[in-house]
Amino acid sequence: MVCEQLWGFSQTYFQSVLGEDEYETHIRPIQSRVTDEGCLELVFPNRYMKHSFTTKYIGMLKEEVLANQPQFQSLSLRLVLEEDAESPEIEEPVVPAAETEASSLNPNFVFESLVVGRGNELGHAAARQVSENPGVVYNPLVIYGDVGLGKTHLMQAIGHYIQQEDPQQRVCYVHSEQFVSEMIRALQKNTMEAFKNQYRNCVLLLDDIQFFVKKIRSQEELFHTMNSLLDAGQQIIATSDRFPKELEGLESRLKSRFSWGLTVGIDPPELETRVAILLSKAKMSGVRLPEDVAFFIADRIQSNVRELEGALKRLIANASFLGQPITLEFTKQALRDMIDVEERSVNVDSVLKAIAHYYKLSISEITGTSRKRTVARPRQLAMYLAKTCSDLSLSQIGRLFGGRDHTTIMHGCKKIVQLLKEDPVLKSDYENLLRILLNH
Repeated sequence: MVCEQLWGFSQTYFQSVLGEDEYETHIRPIQSRVTDEGCLELVFPNRYMKHSFTTKYIGMLKEEVLANQPQFQSLSLRLVLEEDAESPEIEEPVVPAAETEASSLNPNFVFESLVVGRGNELGHAAARQVSENPGVVYNPLVIYGDVGLGKTHLMQAIGHYIQQEDPQQRVCYVHSEQFVSEMIRALQKNTMEAFKNQYRNCVLLLDDIQFFVKKIRSQEELFHTMNSLLDAGQQIIATSDRFPKELEGLESRLKSRFSWGLTVGIDPPELETRVAILLSKAKMSGVRLPEDVAFFIADRIQSNVRELEGALKRLIANASFLGQPITLEFTKQALRDMIDVEERSVNVDSVLKAIAHYYKLSISEITGTSRKRTVARPRQLAMYLAKTCSDLSLSQIGRLFGGRDHTTIMHGCKKIVQLLKEDPVLKSDYENLLRILLNH
């Protein structure tokens, strides 16, 4: 009985936080059943829908339903395919990417739903140019930045626009990890020709190319795929968590191909943009979000858009489940765990300020070019604290330290690790600064 309640409760949650089209496409087709052992099985009509659920929705179910409802926490949950799809006698065909569930575009990822601010305005302008002139300008277009900043949204918005203007044009969206998995399956089943054909003569949207690092056979196939598409005048759009040339383990010829067009970075949104994003997302969900609540969330959660959306979804779900209006006090209570974690995190700005005050230097000296020991050592310590106390990549930290290369940050961090073992004064400074940062 409790197992059956879990999926009904989960459906209510997903219906409250997802758009109608997204819910009808990705959640409603899922069936549920309870095994003799008392395990809840979610039954998917095909492996693509199961893949979509495991990559996007299972985390939401665990974090927002199971974690917050004690009566469900001891239950077992299993994701399975329908019996006919599980049968080993049935051959799994290689399906063209444009026809698969996993490669479909998210209906919410369009230009109209994108909030543009200083952090993404260059990326937005480039995406607009490409969508209006596919295969002509900026080919390939690479959008890079940290997780949760809207890279996939921008990329899929281009796909939606191209399909809208030319319904006959095939648009293939695929995550790089899925591309690799499909290629391995094609090699095992001796269906490489079918695999190659599905990514030819289409607009290719390739998400998270950092997953190709050190996968030599997959990189070779991607290289030939890109050549074929570029020769045919087809547009390629890719996303990455780093500047492509900084992807160690990616072949130089692929780096060269990605650098043919335009590479643009996406930065975290500023406060006003974060507020606008929250108000926009709430409106799309049919919820009126008070401005003081939006400012409160945006001020406390600064890392990325995904965290903002997660906070909003959690707030809406809690209000729906408890039948409570969304007020500032209710929000503080509903999001107290998320906000506590966010407030305990450390950003590079606070590291720079702490180092500057501790060593009586200016921030411009720390991020500048002086090689004096009295400046260089605090700078390296700041780099190490930024790396260990924040979620930023080395490349992102480098940009905040005067545009330095990620290898410079890496060298500085290694130097500090070594000195902490040898220099008791530096170790004492490090421990003092760590206490200051974690109690800010």
